[in-house]
Amino acid sequence: MRLEQLTAKALETANIDRYQLALAVAKRSEELLNGASTKLNVDTKKMKHADIALMEIAEGHVTIKGFVNKA
Repeated sequence: MRLEQLTAKALETANIDRYQLALAVAKRSEELLNGASTKLNVDTKKMKHADIALMEIAEGHVTIKGFVNKA
């Protein structure tokens, strides 16, 4: 899936705006960098942490708390 499509799916799934998505991806990327295990069933050895985080959010494996959902 292309990055633009993945981003659109993540925005729709999480029901947040693109700035909140950027913050969520950054936070999850940091968690992955610090040793958190991925929740995806794909080989992630050659993937960037940000791509993994975005994919997890798009697939609904990671919930985002602390943001007011857009109407």
